[in-house]
Amino acid sequence: MTDTARAEPYLTELATGVHAFVQPDGGWCLNNAGFVSDGGITLVVDTAATERRARVLRRRIAESGAPTPRMMVNTHHHGDHTYGNGVFTPEATVIGHAACRRELLAAGHQLHAMWPGVEYGDIRLTAPTVTYTDELTLHVGDIEVRLLHPGVAHTPGDTVVWLPAQRIVFTGDLVFHGGTPFIFMGSLAGSLRSLDLLRSLDAVTVVPGHGPVTGPEVYDGIERYLRFVDALARQGRAAGRTPLEVAQEADLGPFAALAESERLVANLHRAYAELAGGEPGVRLDPVAGFGDMTVLNGGIPMACHA
Repeated sequence: MTDTARAEPYLTELATGVHAFVQPDGGWCLNNAGFVSDGGITLVVDTAATERRARVLRRRIAESGAPTPRMMVNTHHHGDHTYGNGVFTPEATVIGHAACRRELLAAGHQLHAMWPGVEYGDIRLTAPTVTYTDELTLHVGDIEVRLLHPGVAHTPGDTVVWLPAQRIVFTGDLVFHGGTPFIFMGSLAGSLRSLDLLRSLDAVTVVPGHGPVTGPEVYDGIERYLRFVDALARQGRAAGRTPLEVAQEADLGPFAALAESERLVANLHRAYAELAGGEPGVRLDPVAGFGDMTVLNGGIPMACHA
């Protein structure tokens, strides 16, 4: 489906100087971003999968009256969150977890490999040049912005962007609101632990990586889904069944309404690897994982919505 057939991204003000940039419908390649500004300094959280969409984000920031961004935080390395970095550099310094930088450079033009037919525009891979390992605090004027690494969860290099005074959290893809969680490149156990961290922040407003802005109640549904995957994996592995066989026979029950349900089989690949003693974030065969998702999707490759 083309851009013109989809709802355009929109800004929503969450607090004074804090906005979310929401891209409907939140499916593959349609992530959320945002920005924080005190009127003198602007920090961007994530970008977009195409040059056009990243330029829309930059234009919306300018239209809000905020100055040109000088800082940018990537919540993880996936192309929908980082491909647009080059639209904001060199004016903005890109900041992220050390593993985000490593994985971005290793992955290269990852979305091009998955969805070669998309009009990405001029994508210049731009990795973080300022990195941290556990926690880093930034200041946008008087607004405190804490960057927290939850451990390996959605990916090895996730960052939670926490604004304690405003009680707003940008979760990156630790949270999908209305979509199926995706842990193929991360960790099932680590994703469950990341929810403990998110709950401990006591946020009022949650900006998920995909889907509409929500509240902390979203964590409960994600936990139930992850525990569902864990139970399926334990039962399926004990019975000698493959992740694809388990996924094909699974009754999704309350999770049937989640978009991108084909992610179940990729999540099972990760769960099987951890049950076999694999380290969180260890590289899994992408051909097997994404190939099984295509099979589970009825033989139709997943579509990038950007």
